[in-house]
Amino acid sequence: MRTFDVIVLGAGAAGLMCAMTAGARGRRVLLLDHAEAAGRKILISGGGRCNFTNLGVVAERFVSGNPHFARSALARYTQHDFIALVRKHGIAFHEKTLGQLFCDGSAREIVAMLLAECAAAGVDVRTGHRVGEVRRADGFRVATSGGNFAAPALVLATGGLSIPKMGASGLSYEVAAQFGLKLTQTRPGLVPLTFDGDDLALMRALAGVAADVVVSCGKRAFAEAMLFTHRGLSGPAVLQVSSYWREGQEIAVDLAPARDVAGLLLAAKQARPNAALRTVLGEMLPARLAAALAGRLGDGAMATLRDRALGEVAASLRAWRLMPAGTEGYAKAEVTLGGVDTASLSQRTMAARDVPGLFVIGEAVDVTGWLGGYNFQWAWSSGWCAGMAV
Repeated sequence: MRTFDVIVLGAGAAGLMCAMTAGARGRRVLLLDHAEAAGRKILISGGGRCNFTNLGVVAERFVSGNPHFARSALARYTQHDFIALVRKHGIAFHEKTLGQLFCDGSAREIVAMLLAECAAAGVDVRTGHRVGEVRRADGFRVATSGGNFAAPALVLATGGLSIPKMGASGLSYEVAAQFGLKLTQTRPGLVPLTFDGDDLALMRALAGVAADVVVSCGKRAFAEAMLFTHRGLSGPAVLQVSSYWREGQEIAVDLAPARDVAGLLLAAKQARPNAALRTVLGEMLPARLAAALAGRLGDGAMATLRDRALGEVAASLRAWRLMPAGTEGYAKAEVTLGGVDTASLSQRTMAARDVPGLFVIGEAVDVTGWLGGYNFQWAWSSGWCAGMAV
């Protein structure tokens, strides 16, 4: 049985960051993953260009049972620290929208950078090792398909349940629970919403249509694009709000943000009384959407529509209320909400409070960021904190 100072389970974003940080401090680190290659989810992220962080990272843009938990890690290793690492490796990048940073080239550059840092730090990276039993007695012992290993410190970094086709599993949750750490309820996050009945019929007819909207749920509102699909709604605005939505809650969609729809409709009625409602709506919305909504609202010449009816049309466009039936589940979710309860962990080091030598980082923790590079930054920050502490 080979022994190390640290065993990190999971060679994703958080695990790679933790391993290279610990290795750079002189720790003998073993990084294990059941996949045949490291960083598989990094490679598919951002359309293959990896939205590796966001300029606007603040703790308030993360969902957690303890909204203050992420603050320490995000402050100790910031987005600017990771950007400096990217620059050090000569990786070209650009800001897309809303502070989102992407590689100019390929996400492979980020994985290569992390692996190069691991190699420089002497990390033993072993892929294709399926983890079996994990035991704790005078440190931790990990049995794998490629041999047995021991270390006084164990880091759980295998992520959550999202995108199972990429090999996602509940291993970190299982091991954490085995050692007495509390878990919060998990559910899909950053995921398309599904609908049924008349709403779904309308959405199916509009599949492929996109519009810039504001989608809100409770006190949270997101101004980005929305996409109609064969199962309901997707697009950045919907994915964002999905992390706050619960079954039985309505969402509201403002289809014409910051526009005086009522005023525009009344002005059109005066100036172009013979114009069809769908034509006027088409000046504010995508043509297919305008036609579908006009049909629902009683399409006709503007002159035939009462002012009150036009006011109701405007109100429905500014606050289209919808009741989602559910989500598309972990298969289409970008992240997993919930996980290892933050009350079980140190917010400074990510160490388990009651299990010496055990650490939990990344998506396995009950900390989930907004869409747009926030979850990668949580991986870098939490991984660095654990790497500095093991």
